[in-house]
Amino acid sequence: MSKYNYENKLAILQAIPSANIKIANIPIDVYLQEAEDLYLWVQEDKKDFLNINFDWQRYVDDLTKRTGALRYAQSLWIRRKNGQEESQTEWKQKLPIAYELRKELLADFRYAFRNHKELISAIRDIAKGKSYADLIQDLSSLSVLGKSNVAKLKNINFDLQKLDHAEQLSKEMAQLLAQVNSAIKQSGEVVKTRNQSYTHLKEAVDEIRNAGKYIFKNNPNRFKGYISTYRKS
Repeated sequence: MSKYNYENKLAILQAIPSANIKIANIPIDVYLQEAEDLYLWVQEDKKDFLNINFDWQRYVDDLTKRTGALRYAQSLWIRRKNGQEESQTEWKQKLPIAYELRKELLADFRYAFRNHKELISAIRDIAKGKSYADLIQDLSSLSVLGKSNVAKLKNINFDLQKLDHAEQLSKEMAQLLAQVNSAIKQSGEVVKTRNQSYTHLKEAVDEIRNAGKYIFKNNPNRFKGYISTYRKS
């Protein structure tokens, strides 16, 4: 049902301008439960609400749909966030390994090719970049350069398996970086929709609470049901 509500509300949610989006100052799961509790509480007061021309259909009847939409949007955000964290964790684990391998290969090559100006020049070009993209390309370039000069590397008892490792690590790091960048971009879109869903629900919750506190300002037994338990207001 939450997915159904989300999909049916999506056009309305995405139409909420960025300037109007509210950021939750209460845990989403707590806010959702309070909205569910509010829906049940207000049912007993329908006549009182209608007496002040409150738009019952727009806010109360629609409340469970708004709640369902936010619940599903929050689930999408949690799933996306977890996926992003997994990619970032693996990237962070492999990053120092990649840097260390690059450092080792550069040192090995500089010594093995020390008497060959054109190869030393090639090494200088490879070593210039400092970005993650440069790191990934460097590992690939060093692997190619090494495999083109195996005899010179053998002269210093170089471990040729490092070249295959560099090639494989370059591919893995390229895929991981793409995943991390994609996850960050998509997470931004997902969290925006989640915040739009919260904004949409908050509109109804605020209207109901404000009306309830007005109607029952002299009736503490009913007034208390229109106050946030979390925020005490």
